[in-house]
Amino acid sequence: MSKDVEAGAGGFAAGDYLDQPPAPLFDAGELGRWSFYRAVIAEFVATLLFLYVGVLTVIGDKTQASAAACGGFGVLGIAWAFGGTIFVLVYCTAGISGGHINPAVTFGLFLGRKVSLVRAVLYIAAQCLGAICGCGLVKSLKKPNFNSFDGGATELAQGYGAGAGLAAEITGTFVLVYTVFSATDPKRKARDSHVPVLAPLPIGFAVFVVNLATIPVTGAGINPARSFGSAVMFNRDKAWDDHWIFWVGPFIGAAMAAIYHEFVLRGGAVKSLRSFRSSYAN
Repeated sequence: MSKDVEAGAGGFAAGDYLDQPPAPLFDAGELGRWSFYRAVIAEFVATLLFLYVGVLTVIGDKTQASAAACGGFGVLGIAWAFGGTIFVLVYCTAGISGGHINPAVTFGLFLGRKVSLVRAVLYIAAQCLGAICGCGLVKSLKKPNFNSFDGGATELAQGYGAGAGLAAEITGTFVLVYTVFSATDPKRKARDSHVPVLAPLPIGFAVFVVNLATIPVTGAGINPARSFGSAVMFNRDKAWDDHWIFWVGPFIGAAMAAIYHEFVLRGGAVKSLRSFRSSYAN
């Protein structure tokens, strides 16, 4: 664990900050703590609610757009729904589970040694199950519209190939996971402790802007659980076409964000080299 002091803008003296030690790769002790299972449950419920609001918004937009008298609320409305919901849910669950609500975020934080393998695996399982249940709730409420509009599933837009879709998912997830790392960085918290900005706010805005840019290309997956839940509940060929993009793209983007933040911006590579040289010299 390292301790440092940062000077803020204009000579403002920020407080000390502590870099938490890396999470163990496998922490079997977590399986014996109620707080761990409470966090897994929080991830399940949060992802269920996220998919319920998000997919219901997508289907509602398509339903209104299909009516002659109303054009729907479009990409902007859908992006606000997803971004706003993430802001609310991350705010509610950050103190319990960290507010991941996305397997790609969990994977990125695992690579950054913020969570153990045990926690990462169970979080991802809970997120996927929550996504299926959230989409199932939407389907039970609006089954005709759910089936008519492909279950709100993420799909490649007409005119875009798999390469373009993959690039969009990688880039969008990179922006999101990079924002998560930056918003939760202990150095930033110490330096900007005088600025009352909540970490969920930039994360919610990141989801909003990425959705604006990516919905016209892929429907804005950037969250494998979101794509998986819709595909499972709709369960037709169209929903599974190119589904791999919505797993591979977000995981690559998350890995890139973790490496960029931890090893380039936070100097993880330099710290490791110094530690190696120090050990070698001794």
